[in-house]
Amino acid sequence: MRHPTYPLTDQPAPDSIIAWQASGPVTRNRFLADVAQLAGRLPPGGHVLNICQSRYHFLVGFAAAIVSGRISLLPSTLTPDTIRRLKADTPDLFCLHDGNLDDIDLPGFAYPDAAPAPEHDLPVPEIPSGRIVAHVFTSGSTGTALTHRKTWGGLVINALSEAERLGARGHALVGTVPPQHMYGFESTVLISLHGGAAAWAGRPFYPADIADALAAVPAPRALITTPFHLRTLLDAGQALPPVDFLLSATAPLSEELAARAEAVCGAPLLEIYGSTETGQIASRRSTATRAWELLGEVRLRATDSGHVAEGGHVEGIVPINDVIEDVDARHFLLHGRNADLVNIAGKRTSLAFLNQQLLAVPGVQDGVFFMPEAEPDDHATRLCACVVAPGHTRQSLLQALRSRIDAAFLPRPLVFVERLPRNEASKLPRASLLALLNTPDKAAE
Repeated sequence: MRHPTYPLTDQPAPDSIIAWQASGPVTRNRFLADVAQLAGRLPPGGHVLNICQSRYHFLVGFAAAIVSGRISLLPSTLTPDTIRRLKADTPDLFCLHDGNLDDIDLPGFAYPDAAPAPEHDLPVPEIPSGRIVAHVFTSGSTGTALTHRKTWGGLVINALSEAERLGARGHALVGTVPPQHMYGFESTVLISLHGGAAAWAGRPFYPADIADALAAVPAPRALITTPFHLRTLLDAGQALPPVDFLLSATAPLSEELAARAEAVCGAPLLEIYGSTETGQIASRRSTATRAWELLGEVRLRATDSGHVAEGGHVEGIVPINDVIEDVDARHFLLHGRNADLVNIAGKRTSLAFLNQQLLAVPGVQDGVFFMPEAEPDDHATRLCACVVAPGHTRQSLLQALRSRIDAAFLPRPLVFVERLPRNEASKLPRASLLALLNTPDKAAE
């Protein structure tokens, strides 16, 4: 059966803006010329690891892989072990980069100079909706990372659903998250191809750089970020150009931080909920409601073992690894990940709640609760926490936490660090947290 097709981009005209660079706007026609040039120069091999740091270069690389019949691989990490596994599974894999291979043990191909200016309007390629264009991978925190294949049609529907919910058409998007991460991929890359938005090519991290990036693009503009980046930005007191909306994902967002961000920026803040397996499936405005609203035609269904997602852009029937409470057919409450639920001395809570209470303590710049390695049955389970709080002592911080959480959940040990080992998406790999427990400054019981 012949699959229907979707265009490579739905930007409506040759002069429509699909991205922004330091040199100015990138039109659809300029983008198509760059895609055609790169597609014709890529080396043999059916799988591409695209590590381009420029979001525009990544966008062109992803599109060039599609039109040349290749599959883009988007792993959650680039550790040597990850690369070894990718090579074993896809021996024809090569790495597309724009300046540095980062010691990645793969054949490399450097992103070329810009293509010559097109002399006429270029046609937009049509891509079969059922073609697999990307492999994304779970983090592997509970075992070997699993591959999830994404079709072009699913990704297009994904982007269109988000763009409609956000009202993102015509907006310039500044993202603090990398395009290789599922959230950054969906909310800056895909939405520029299908959704009428235009992503800023850079990935600013420091508050001043975020302000400069926002100033470099015209209104209407939006900031695509994470709770960690957002808190750092607000704590710096950095003056920002006007933004029309903010978007957050990758970690739970406290009501306090959401309200503070909206007050400072004078714009609504929305959260996206989803996973690598499902893609983004719901959103909410945190200051207005606790309930999440499903995107597009996505549905949730309760089963004996928990909820599953299906419909819309979700590929198949996918289990949800979170505790869901249905409100109605389109809305639900989220009570945290199954793996994040904590039961100590008969008392229950979630790591997400504990993290919110820790970050709400005045003087805490960053922090996280986590479970240590499994203890024998005859040992009491104790939570650990790592924190960036230069104005606190262990005694003062524990005292502040006692007023917020039950004593059963107070962390032992409590480790003070200069910074937490966050990755590019601001997430905290468990192995890195466990390594901090072996530091000389580990708290005493």
